[in-house]
Amino acid sequence: MIGLLLVALIGLGTYALANGFGPVDDAVRGIVLPLDHQTIIRKQARAKNLDPELIAAVIYEESRFRDQTSAAGAKGLMQITPQTARFIAQKSGGSAFVLRDLATPEVNIAYGAWYLRYLRGLYDGDEILAVAAYNAGEQNVDGWVAAAGGIDSFDHTADIRFKETRDYVAGVIEHRRLYRQHYRRELGIGRD
Repeated sequence: MIGLLLVALIGLGTYALANGFGPVDDAVRGIVLPLDHQTIIRKQARAKNLDPELIAAVIYEESRFRDQTSAAGAKGLMQITPQTARFIAQKSGGSAFVLRDLATPEVNIAYGAWYLRYLRGLYDGDEILAVAAYNAGEQNVDGWVAAAGGIDSFDHTADIRFKETRDYVAGVIEHRRLYRQHYRRELGIGRD
């Protein structure tokens, strides 16, 4: 019975957040739309010229703000694979890559933000393609873009071939909106 009540409360909180039913209690907001490591997210957003709510939304889609390791070996809040981390370390000119560092929020978010910025640049500033590549890989997105006849012809809904990636992109878009709406102060949105 308690489990059913909790599911109902979370569902109601999600509905309230998504539909803008005024202020939602911080405890409910934190369960339905968690946000941790705001200082790191703000710092990396400034350093990488990204919106903090984009970073938060990717973290939400990747890990729900839980430090974990996936079956594929992706690690941390932003689910960085060791192979991608080595690529980032090499390209970013940072310090030598140490696998265990991916477990620290500071390194994991810095790497994830660097990779999002890199992908955005790769796709001429198109953040939807960058998010799709973050999920499906550059090679897949390159193939989809080529099949569509280029970035300008790419349909962000129809041309993403993997349902998982379409759902991932839609989730990032929706959660980005929710983080912007409900965590403006915590993410420093509208400052500077």
